[in-house]
Amino acid sequence: MVLAAGFLIYKSVTKTKQTVSIETAKVEKGTISNTVTATGTLEAVKTVAVGTQVSGVIEKIFVDFNSQVKKGQLLAQIDETPLIAQLEQTKASVDQAEAQVKYQKATYERYKALLAKKLIAQADFDQIEYNYNNALGSLNNAKSMYDKNKINLAYARIYSPIDGIILNRAVDEGQTVAASFNTPTLFTIANDLTQMRVEAKVDEADIGQLISGQRVEFTVDAFPLKKFNGEVTEIRLQPVTTNNVVTYTVVIGAPNPDNILKPGMTANATFFVTEKKDILLVSAKATRFTPDPEALAAYMSSLGTGSAQASEPPAPPMEEGTMHAVAAGNDSIHTVWIKGSNGAIHPQKVTVGVTDEINFEVVHGLIAGDEVVTSITTTGTPTVKGKTSTSFFRPPGSEKRTATTNTQRGGPPQ
Repeated sequence: MVLAAGFLIYKSVTKTKQTVSIETAKVEKGTISNTVTATGTLEAVKTVAVGTQVSGVIEKIFVDFNSQVKKGQLLAQIDETPLIAQLEQTKASVDQAEAQVKYQKATYERYKALLAKKLIAQADFDQIEYNYNNALGSLNNAKSMYDKNKINLAYARIYSPIDGIILNRAVDEGQTVAASFNTPTLFTIANDLTQMRVEAKVDEADIGQLISGQRVEFTVDAFPLKKFNGEVTEIRLQPVTTNNVVTYTVVIGAPNPDNILKPGMTANATFFVTEKKDILLVSAKATRFTPDPEALAAYMSSLGTGSAQASEPPAPPMEEGTMHAVAAGNDSIHTVWIKGSNGAIHPQKVTVGVTDEINFEVVHGLIAGDEVVTSITTTGTPTVKGKTSTSFFRPPGSEKRTATTNTQRGGPPQ
């Protein structure tokens, strides 16, 4: 009995379907700005604390909070009664000193004539001369005390030293002020609230980026949606250390034409360290992009393009200043990949300028409207179509059966 060998045939075909996509960003005009933030307090540009140089009782106050005042305007008056009494007392002392001088002068003239005739001793004349000079000194002293008390009487009337507005009134009528050791403050006057300033505290790590004239924007809690403009007018050298944190005071000029900003408001300031407007911008991501060779080849193949390195179009001509910049430092030169009108991409050398870490300024190499590649993504899903294999086999015991058959065909052994 002969058994036929059977076989199975399986075919295996595996095909992967790939999709290649790219992300691009357009080269457009925009603004690049790098900023430093700080907080500060609004103040008037010129604030004057008005005090008194004499002690006494406030007899009359002529202004109040928020009063508009002019330079030389009477603000308050101190009771003049004791000051007038002191002035009259010193006036009497002056009169006595003048009488003494008149008497001593007459005596001096008489003794001088007698001395010329040698009728008196020189010692007697010296005593008369001394008395006369002493009387003159007493007169001058009395006059100076009189002038001082006259000035103190004038100080009893307190006038405004500047044009401005009364921010604070620290006294009331009938209150006694003492000017013995220090000058008490009666009024605080701000010169002009249409021009204010912000004293901002800037961290030592950021102070090196600030210079005078930089543009500043700030907001206040009273008007959170409104931005106010200013500029750096002064960077003070004296450091301020608070809890081991070193800051520097930066003064910001803040116009206030509408008088909506008030002294003492907290300002949140933004300093524009670098700011360029209406310039060509290229995505920083595009300058860091380098395509994977396999992904690039797959993408170009999907377009039917034989070579991924397509010919590079001519770049715009460089200006002379730009050529010097390129020669000075290579850090400004990057390679980006541009997508053409037919979908093909090619590399392009680009010279960049300032950056805000999101975009770069385009100095040379790109024009508005160019599409630069920021990423290439390859996706694929394996698909199994079928299996093919070939296998030959004999059933178990087939060889034995074959031997037996052969024996039977050949007859019994000899």
